[in-house]
Parts: sequence; C-alpha cells; structure tokens
Amino acid sequence: MLWVNIKRIFRTGFVNFLRNGVVSLSAVLVMVVTLFIISSVIFTGALLDHTLENLREKVDVSVNIVTTAIEDEILTLKAQVENLPEVESVKYISADLALEQYKERHKEDQKILAALDELNGNPLGAALNIKAKAPSQYESIQVFLDQNYPAGELGSIIETVNYARKQEAIEKLNLIINAGEQFGIIVTVLFVILSVVITLNTIRLAMFISKDEIRIMNLVGADRSYIKGPFLVAGALYGVVSSLLVLILLYPVTFYIGPKISTLFFDLNLFNYYLQNFGQMFLIIFFSGIFIGAFSSFIAIHQYLKKK
Repeated sequence: MLWVNIKRIFRTGFVNFLRNGVVSLSAVLVMVVTLFIISSVIFTGALLDHTLENLREKVDVSVNIVTTAIEDEILTLKAQVENLPEVESVKYISADLALEQYKERHKEDQKILAALDELNGNPLGAALNIKAKAPSQYESIQVFLDQNYPAGELGSIIETVNYARKQEAIEKLNLIINAGEQFGIIVTVLFVILSVVITLNTIRLAMFISKDEIRIMNLVGADRSYIKGPFLVAGALYGVVSSLLVLILLYPVTFYIGPKISTLFFDLNLFNYYLQNFGQMFLIIFFSGIFIGAFSSFIAIHQYLKKK
C-alpha cells in the first residue's frame, strides 16, 4: 500500500508539473537564473583563489647585496637564512648572473646596454631570493634580517630588501578578493530568496487550481502527507529541470569565455575547470535546485493546509 501511495504521489506531482505549463515555466526560469548565479559565484571564487595563489607563489624576499661584499659573507648570510624554520628555499644570484639577467631584460634598450659597456666594472651586486613556507611567515624573516643585517646601515652587507611593497600589494588584493566573495554570497542569497518567493507563489497558484481536488481529499480523510506529496514532487521537479538546464548551458558558456579570460587569471581555463570539477558542480547545482523547489513547496502547502 505504501509503495502504491508513493507511485501515486510521484505520478500526480509529475502530472501537475506538466498541466501547469506556464506556471511551471515561470518558476523554472527564475530558478535557472538563481542556479546560474550560484555557479557564477563558484567560478569567480575559483578564478580569484587561483590568481591569489599564483601571486603568493611569486612573492619572495629579494635581498640586494652591496657590491663591496665578498662571496664568503654572502654565503654565510645564505646559510643563516636557510636555517630559519620559516624558510623553504634561498636562491643565490651572483653579481655576474644579476648583470646578465639585467641585460636580458633590457636587450631592446640600446642606451642602457651602451651605458653598461662604458662602465669599468659590474654596477650590480649579488642577491638572495628567499621563499617562505607560508605567506604569513615572511614577516618573521624580515624581522631576522632587520635585526641582524639592517639594510643600508654601515657594516651591513644588505643594501635593500624589497618585500614590503610586494606584501602590501598582496594584502590589498586579498582584501579585494574577500570583498568580492562576500558580495557574491550576498547576491546569491538574495536570488535564492527571490527564487523561493516566486516558486512559493507558483505552488500557491497550482494549489488554487487544484483546490477542488484538495477539498475532496480532505473530505474523504486523506493523510496530510498524501496531499502535500504531489506539490513537493512538483517543486522538486522545478529544481531538477532548472539544474539540468544550467548544467547544459554552462558547457557552451565556459567553452566560449574560458580561453578568452584564461590569460588574465594565470592560465586557468573555466571550461577545463568545469569539466574537471563537473561532479562537484553537478551535486551543488542539482541539489541546490531540488532544495529550493522542495523547500518552497513545503512552505506553500503547509501554509495552505494550515488555513483549512
């Protein structure tokens, strides 16, 4: 008997979904927009996180050594820094290599190359590029350098340390990304609420159309769960159809815009990201759609039956 009732509930819900075609279409379209925004927030978050992570990977402490320093002093400093627990690696760039890299960067500027050729010696000093195990640990490395080798002071082999400006840029970018993510969440919540309200009113309209059937079921003593069931199924169907439409639409959308914006976000292609994370995207969008539809239906039918 239970299985028979379940089959009847699903069949009636499916029939109601098809019978109320225009009403169902309006709910589906609103939920498509909502689910599309949810997916957009996911994609935007992935792009921003990928960008921030790549920028953090490029951050290091660049220590410029005075030209008068001897190599043994530089190697001693390198060894001390490498022994710090916060340090992941230290790259030593000799003065000769620094000059070669400088010439390579300015190979199109003949004036600079000519000026370097006129100099008797190498105007550049050696450098150490220090990479920490985590972005938060750069500050302690900076403190160590300031305490033991204060830049620019007499007797110090360190001329300049250029981490502070990089760190400030990363922190500002981090704040922008956090603000963007919060804005995305707010927009998503607003559209979810809007979708729930519209779907709720859609279910109310469907119940008004079926008011005679509901009245008859009440008169014959039908169980409340049996009355609610078809409307919950219809609401869930709104979510299923909407989620499938969004998942289908995301394929051409990401295929078109993915390569166009990948260069702006360190080669993260949204189309590849969508394919690689399709299972996760499917679960999020699919169950979000079902939840929005079923939850709206539950509230609507509960309020309707409560008045009876």
